Amino acid sequence: MTTLDWVVLVTSLVSIVAYGLYRSRGSDTVDRYLLAGRSMPWYAMALSIMATQASAITFISTTGQSYVDGMRFVQFYFGLPIAMVIISATAVPLFHRARVYTAYEYLEKRFDGKTRTLASLIFLCQRGLSAGLTIYAPALVLSVILGWPERTTTLLMGITVISYTVLGGIKAVTWSDVQQMCIIFLGLLVSLITVIVLLPSTVSFGDAVFLAGAAGRLNAVTTTFNWNDRFNIWSGLLGGTFLFLSYFGCDQSQVQRYLTGKSITQSRLGLLFNAVAKIPMQFFILFIGAMVFVFYLFVQPPMLFQHAELARIAGRAEYPAVAESYQRAFDQRRQATLALVDAHHHGDTAGEQRQIAEYRAAQKQLDQTRVEASRLVTRAGGEKDFSDTNYIFLSFVTKYLPAGIVGLVIAVISPPLCRPVLVRSIRWRR
Repeated sequence: MTTLDWVVLVTSLVSIVAYGLYRSRGSDTVDRYLLAGRSMPWYAMALSIMATQASAITFISTTGQSYVDGMRFVQFYFGLPIAMVIISATAVPLFHRARVYTAYEYLEKRFDGKTRTLASLIFLCQRGLSAGLTIYAPALVLSVILGWPERTTTLLMGITVISYTVLGGIKAVTWSDVQQMCIIFLGLLVSLITVIVLLPSTVSFGDAVFLAGAAGRLNAVTTTFNWNDRFNIWSGLLGGTFLFLSYFGCDQSQVQRYLTGKSITQSRLGLLFNAVAKIPMQFFILFIGAMVFVFYLFVQPPMLFQHAELARIAGRAEYPAVAESYQRAFDQRRQATLALVDAHHHGDTAGEQRQIAEYRAAQKQLDQTRVEASRLVTRAGGEKDFSDTNYIFLSFVTKYLPAGIVGLVIAVISPPLCRPVLVRSIRWRR
């Protein structure tokens, strides 16, 4: 990272936390600390709810998954609008009128203290495990970029999140989320523009979309029902609906956000905004991954995007043969890509179909070579089921994005994105 990247990164993080703490002034009672005095506008709740769903994994893994498997993952969110409508009609007015601090407090009023305790413990265990992954993912990224030990970056992130959460309460968390989401949208937009600008001058945006589609990277909707396929329209509509009903209706990390609303209407607006905006946002993130794939059609990517593991296998006897096979597969894919673009420009339908077949065959060979390299990592003492998907977008960002933009993107996956939640587990005085 350059000096400018550091300036952008530090400025972004400090401004996010400082603004959140500034807006949290007066959080000196339990009601104001845990529920912001039920004074939050719908747009703040909406962005905080959206940010609470997000994590560094969303931006690192999702783009990488689109690179290797296309945009099918977006179907996972197809049940979200249905769930948001149901939650808005049922849970929101129920919780607001009960004047509770948590979903689990409502269970105690409706049933008994044992039910509340059980549900609270399940939530705390689940959220504790989730928070561990949510913090570790960006900590691992920062350790790779900065060269710091993972324990150091994990500790740094944990201290940062705990500090502004304890000091400012839910108001600090919510307004920090608002700032973070604005930076996220800006960082994603700049990343997409950058990857398009970096494409060869002879390749237009339309050509890039065409190439991504020809490689199966724009397969956003899969209508075929398959028990072994996690991402299709049916699993998204059925499984996704019930998953998001449980998440937004029972999980305190979400319930707490819409309990801070000024009114039932404001809380409903916050949830319905997510119903409308979440799928386009995920589509946009996945589309960036598809465009990164197109970029690497013309610029040779590393055989493995995790450079530490690539260095691990570089000295093994099998490596030269695998590397030679990879180089040959890339050259074939690049030639097939250029021929396909030329046929597409000239409207040669027959030639286009022939080149698509060669293009896909070359991609298949390249994928097979990467699989062989991954197996080599395992034989060299690395992970059993090694995958470098989480490093694809990060590798692109750190190597090809302009100075300053790298710091902005790193800010997207840094401490404030480790979403905290405040829990009222005991009976405090109101």
